[in-house]
Amino acid sequence: MSTTFQLDTATSRANPTPQPMKRLTVPAIQRRKVEGVTADPLVMLTAYTARQAQLLDPHCDLLLVGDSLGQVIYGLPSTLPVTLDMMVAHGAAVVRGSYHSVVIVDMPFGSYEASPQAAFTSASRIMAETGAAGVKLEGGVAMAETIAFLTQRGIPVMAHIGLTPQAVNALGGYAARGRSEAEEAKIIADGKAVAQAGAFAVVIEGVVEPIAVALTQALSIPTIGIGASAQCDGQVLVTEDMLGMFERTPRFVKRYGDIAGMISATAAAYAGEVRDRSFPSAEQTYQPKA
Repeated sequence: MSTTFQLDTATSRANPTPQPMKRLTVPAIQRRKVEGVTADPLVMLTAYTARQAQLLDPHCDLLLVGDSLGQVIYGLPSTLPVTLDMMVAHGAAVVRGSYHSVVIVDMPFGSYEASPQAAFTSASRIMAETGAAGVKLEGGVAMAETIAFLTQRGIPVMAHIGLTPQAVNALGGYAARGRSEAEEAKIIADGKAVAQAGAFAVVIEGVVEPIAVALTQALSIPTIGIGASAQCDGQVLVTEDMLGMFERTPRFVKRYGDIAGMISATAAAYAGEVRDRSFPSAEQTYQPKA
């Protein structure tokens, strides 16, 4: 039996509550793909806080503490300024708020590229201080040696190929990848390299669909698509994107709600009642005892 942290509505404090369910494991995720086929697609969403994790956890197989938190939480222009300290703090919060999903934490830019040894130092800190099940890093052939180094030392690695946001400056923007023969060949080679190096799964982002389908069919490890194909072994989205928290919706995102509109309308209702002095009413205030 595992433990999560439920909010005590009387105090707003988080208290540990046992849950009648064991957390999924990395090997369990790998076993979902049998003879090249995943009959039950993997569901993955981003999470950055304990409360968000509590709400998403029952519906997901994996929760990704993405470096997208730089833009979503901190208002940064890209993922590049995100620090290891940020990832560790949010990773620990998501682990505390979940009990079912496999929690994976992004390794931020600059924390793993220098050498396999540097990557191990960063990854081991993430694992030790968050309790996460594994880490994710961007790059294909160039990162294969690092992936092998980490996995051989007991750190599960999810790879990330195709459109890799940390390399946006080198790529020249966020356009879909794989439109040329050279790009297609590179993406295919990257996918095969990370699988051979020992990655337990691979995110395929922003590639033309036939490449995602070909890789899904060719690789023995699960593929997680984002802007790729429904034929991938699973899908991931930035939760705030699919909830409708931002005005702009990327092409590959389906908006399943309008949380931004709901928050704005609710704040407007509150502001109106404060200004006309109808809040707080007798129901929200403490009166002398008779």
